[in-house]
Formats: sequence, C-alpha cells, structure tokens
Amino acid sequence: MRFRTLFATLVSMILLSVFSTADVLKIVVDDTIQAATQERIERAIDQAAAEKDDAVLIELSTPGGVLDSTREIIEKILASTVPVIIYVTPSGSRAASAGFFILESADVAAMAPGTNTGAAHPVGPFGGDIKGTMKEKIENDTTALMRSVVSKRGRNVDVAQSAVLQSKSFTDSEALSQKVIDYVAPNEQDLFRQISSKPVKRFDGQTVTLNLIGKHERLLEETLKERILAFIMNPDIAFILLAIGALALYTEFNHPGAVWPGTVGIVFILLAIFALHLLPIRFAAVVLIFASFVLFALEAKFATHGVLAIGGITTLVIGALLLVDAPVPEMRVKLATALAVSVPLGLITVFLMTIAIRARANKVLTGAEGLVGEVAVAQTALAPAGKVFVHGELWDAVASVNVPAGEKVLVRKVEGLQLRVESTEPAKTTTVA
Repeated sequence: MRFRTLFATLVSMILLSVFSTADVLKIVVDDTIQAATQERIERAIDQAAAEKDDAVLIELSTPGGVLDSTREIIEKILASTVPVIIYVTPSGSRAASAGFFILESADVAAMAPGTNTGAAHPVGPFGGDIKGTMKEKIENDTTALMRSVVSKRGRNVDVAQSAVLQSKSFTDSEALSQKVIDYVAPNEQDLFRQISSKPVKRFDGQTVTLNLIGKHERLLEETLKERILAFIMNPDIAFILLAIGALALYTEFNHPGAVWPGTVGIVFILLAIFALHLLPIRFAAVVLIFASFVLFALEAKFATHGVLAIGGITTLVIGALLLVDAPVPEMRVKLATALAVSVPLGLITVFLMTIAIRARANKVLTGAEGLVGEVAVAQTALAPAGKVFVHGELWDAVASVNVPAGEKVLVRKVEGLQLRVESTEPAKTTTVA
C-alpha cells in the first residue's frame, strides 16, 4: 500500500513538471522605444495571459523613444491580467525619458544598483526645446499621463511629475527613497524575495501577493519577424536602404533590361519606406535626399567642376541627418553614417551619369546607324540607283542626282538595306554667253 502511494506521488510530480507552464515570462528590452519594441512587449503580455503565468518580468534598458509607442505599451501594461514587473538592469543602464513612463506604469517598479531613471521632459526635434503654446499643450498632456499612472500605483506623484516638468533624473537609491519605485535589488531572485514580502497593488485597485521565489523563468526570444523589423528600423540602416535603392533604380533607368538593379532598387526602397513609415520622419528631408540626385545629374550634364556634386553631397548629408525626427540621438541617423554613405554615393552617381551622358552624345559608329555621314564610293553609276562601297561592304544606293561610277558620295539615310546618298562634288552650273 505504501509502495503504491509513493509510486502515485512520483508519477504526479513527473507529470506536473512535464506539463506545467513557465510561472514567470521574461523578456529583455535593450533598445529605444519604438514600434518594434512595442510589438515585443505586447506579445509577451499576451502570451503570459494565454499561458496563465504568474508574472511578466521586463528587464529594461533604454535611452527613451517615441511617445506614441510609449503610450501603447503603457495601455497594454495597465490592461494586463498578469502582473508586470519592470526591472531596470544591469548596473550602469538607465530607463530615461519614455523608459521612465513605462517604469512607472508597472505593477512592480524596480532598479538594480548603479542604474538611473527620469529625464522625461518632452523635447522637440533633435532634442531641442518646444516653444510657446505647443510646449504647454505637450507638457500638460504628458504630466496628466504621468499622474494617471503613478497615482494608481501609490507612488509619489509630485516627484514623478518633476521628471517631466524639470527633467529631473534619479539614481536607484534616490528613486527608492522618494517613492518613485518599489524596490532596489541586485538580482532577480533578491527582487522576487522582496516582492513576496508585501502585496502588490494593481491598477484596478486590487491587491495580489506574488510568491515568485524559486519559480521557473522562461526567456521570450525575439521572433525572426521582430529581428528583421528591429534591424531595418535602425535609422542608419533605413537611410542606407533608401540611398542604395535610389542608386540601383537610377542604374536600371540608364541600362534598361539589366533587371537586377531595378529589382534591388525596388526591394530596398520598399523596405526603407516600410521602416520609415514606423519612424517619426520629416518628409522635407526625403525631398532633400532625392533633390541631391538631381544635383548629381546636373553636375554630369553641365560639368561644373564639382560645384553641383558638392552641393548634392551636402544636400544628401543634411537630408540624412534630418530624416528621423526623434527626441533621442539613438533614433537619428548618425553623422558618420551620413558622410560614409553620401560621399561615395555622390561620386559613384556622378561618374555613372557622366558615362551615360557621354555615351548618348557620342556618334554611333557601329551598325546601320554608323553609316550615316560616312563617305562611300560609287561602284556603278547611280542613275539614280546603283551600288556603293562603304565600310568594306557593297550597298544598294539611290542618289538624288545621277552620279558616275568612281565618284564619292555622302550617306544621308539608311532605309532598310538601301542607302540614300548624295554627291560630294559641287553641282555644275551652265552659263549662256
């Protein structure tokens, strides 16, 4: 009897270990806050809810990002049926700007020693100040968002607002002492131990006790789609795709039928458009980028000794730098990338355009068209039809006037396999005494 009981207990334990789901679903966010980040966090929360996990642990390290994506992430966290823990880690990392909003929206906000957060004041393009009425509107909107989140979590509203209105930043110990976060922990297990010591207040007012000590964690890896999306949404990559795509399309236009340059150009430009659609871009910058190719074409046509080419390269660099209208430097095209792409691209484009324009301007020297303007010798009398010798070949020819054999004629036109010619000798005039 005792053996049967022991056997049944062992079987039950094995079955539970095999079929039980992860109790804590963990993702690592070490990136700017934008559409790709938003998709990852939303997928993690949905999966945790579907598998009835005890909690979602988001390890966060970000310089900030786009406000629209930040709002979507906050809405998802607030509506989550599974408690969400935001843990700023590892030491030396930060949850600045948009990251501070996300940190404050969590059911549990925690930081590792040596991390910082805050600096959430809204800024204009390239980190500049917003002026006038628009400044007041944006500040009021973002502080209202902060108040609505922080007050429900039982954290310090005034201190949290100061990060928005005065761009204040906080170390881990400052954030904890001023009740902006809930815990400071050197590692996950210590964080779980602290969380289990008191109930967690959820956004709907309910309180739950999270006993996560020793619970199994499963790391949610990025999908292939998310990796590709994150790669092409890198502003440097998006600009490179756009520039190479434009160059490839130009090559196809100048060499019709080559096929592969046109295919590469269309694919690259479509990828760039897709990425830029998900990023805050300036359409005026796109105009500058394409205007630079116009300047390259004019340089090749008029040969201004590099003046228009320099103007095109400068325009391309400025267009690249202005392309992404983001509040943090990590989401803009870097100057090094803009120069590394623009200078070689400008030189290559001018070189290719120069060759194409010269080729079109040169007289055709081969084929039937190459006969026009050539001097032929009448092999038979042209009265008006006959035979002429040109380019080592005999051709049927028709002259406008009769031409004796052996006289030179000028080819004026090629009509199928027959030439239209005229005599090179001056017309003889007859005078009457």
